Amino acid sequence: MAVEILKEKYRNKVGEVVLGATSDQGGTRSHTITVGGEEALPFLHFEGEIPNRPVLVLEVWDIVPTEWNPCFEKHYGDVWSDPAAWARKCVEEFGAEMIQIRLKSADPDLGDSSPEDCAAIVKKVLGAVGVPLIIVGCGKPEKDNLIYNPIAEAAAGENLLLGVAELENYKAVTSACMANQHNIIAQSPIDINICKQLNILIAEMSTAMANRIIVDPTIAALGYGIEYSYSIMERARNGALQGDKMLAMPMIGNVGLEAWRAKEANSPTEDEPGWGEQEERGLLWETTTAMAYLQSGIDILVMRHPEALKVIKSSIDDLMKDNS
Repeated sequence: MAVEILKEKYRNKVGEVVLGATSDQGGTRSHTITVGGEEALPFLHFEGEIPNRPVLVLEVWDIVPTEWNPCFEKHYGDVWSDPAAWARKCVEEFGAEMIQIRLKSADPDLGDSSPEDCAAIVKKVLGAVGVPLIIVGCGKPEKDNLIYNPIAEAAAGENLLLGVAELENYKAVTSACMANQHNIIAQSPIDINICKQLNILIAEMSTAMANRIIVDPTIAALGYGIEYSYSIMERARNGALQGDKMLAMPMIGNVGLEAWRAKEANSPTEDEPGWGEQEERGLLWETTTAMAYLQSGIDILVMRHPEALKVIKSSIDDLMKDNS
């Protein structure tokens, strides 16, 4: 007897956002990447089309990341004083599909790099790799507000993903993206209402920006609130599919950053011998965190460990197979 598979019917789909621009489009990227477009919950191919696979990104800092675990030195130590070389290695050797440049040197407590210096770094990385780029500031809003415009102007035509925009501090980065045709990261503090409100405010500045928003709901790592973060992303995706256009945006998460904050990922083997080898443990912490968020509907995963990226890429290959 044939078994009837019950299928959920949805009224809407997630919007698509194109990242990067080729020479024909006014940029210098070798190709573009499209995210979003899901017509069903994650990887339920029998219920709707999942046209674009999740994108794997490796993060690159513009200064040596002294706060990273020492295990990363063997992977990046030969290039992490040169962000362009670092980005090239991530793409050519480790298979990153995009690069996220964190302009940490702009932090007034670190290098306090000028806006012009930050723009020059972005231009240098653009010349080193052909993949689309994500550019984020140092995390200090007062300084980040000063660097958005110079970066956006220096990379005009490249269709960057630029951020982050927050509820208290969204106008500067939104204006820079509007003037130079870039996409924007809208970051909210694990709160579905603030997420929606921020998207509305950005769209009110320019209706065209509504189709250029990537939502960062601020994720948490395994063991540090992942369940709550997951539930927020799940609610956003359900809201999008049920017709809420102010939640129908692709999502991004800084998986590597959050996973490698956990003591379980960083504690030396000699301090916690029962936990296993430190690097393998950290790699698994990042991989497990990423796998959970794949099931929440995340579209862009910013990773840190190249082996974790490799594992997740293989998992995405399997999940994208339509066996219906």
